[in-house]
Amino acid sequence: MPSASDTQAMRPTRLPRSARRKQLLEAAQEVFVAQGYHAAAMDDIAERAGVSKPVLYQHFPGKLELYLALLDTHCDAIIERMRTAMSSSTDNKVRVEAATRAYFDFIDHESEAFRLVYESDLRHEPAVRERVERMERGCIEAITETIMADTGLGRERAELLAAGLCGAAEVAARFWLAGGRRVPKEDAEALLSALSWRGISSFPLQDQPPAKPQRAPEIS
Repeated sequence: MPSASDTQAMRPTRLPRSARRKQLLEAAQEVFVAQGYHAAAMDDIAERAGVSKPVLYQHFPGKLELYLALLDTHCDAIIERMRTAMSSSTDNKVRVEAATRAYFDFIDHESEAFRLVYESDLRHEPAVRERVERMERGCIEAITETIMADTGLGRERAELLAAGLCGAAEVAARFWLAGGRRVPKEDAEALLSALSWRGISSFPLQDQPPAKPQRAPEIS
C-alpha cells in the first residue's frame, strides 16, 4: 500500500491556469500535427499532456475549440511578424527581406505549426476558414499600408501587389521545405527577396518622379 508521500508524488503537479493552458496547447499541437484533426482524439491529447480528460475539458470544451485556440495563436503571430517586418526599417529592401524571412521562419519551425494553418484537414469548417482568411488578410493589409504610403497607389492596386508578395513567399517557402531544403535557408530567402524586390522597386516612391526610359544605343 503506497505511503502518504508516495501518493503525493503520484499526483499531477498543479499548475497555474495560464501555464496549464499553455501545456495543453503544446500537447494538442504535437498531436494535431502528427495525426491531423480528424484522427486526433482528446484522449491522445490528454495523454500527451500527462493530464486526465476532465482536466483537459476544464480548459477546452471540445476538440474544435482546442484546434481554434491553436489557430488563433499562430495566425495572430504571423500577422504580427508581418507588421514587425514593415516597422523594422524605413528601407523597403530590408522590409521585403524581413517579410520573406518571416514566412520561411514560420514554415521551417521545428514545431511544424504551419501545417495547422496551410495544410489543415479542417479547412471546410467555417470557423477555421475564417481564421485563415483573417490571417491572410492581416498579412496583406500590413504590407498594403506601406505600399500605399510609399508609392501613392490606391488601395486596390496596393492590395494586389501585397497579395503577390505574400503569396510568392508562402508558396516558395513551402516548396523549399517539401523539396528537402536543398537550397540553404539563407540563400533561399535571399533569392525570393531579390525576386520580390526587383519587382516592387520598379514602382517609384511617391516623392520621386518615375525613372526616364533609357534611350536605346545607336547601332552604327
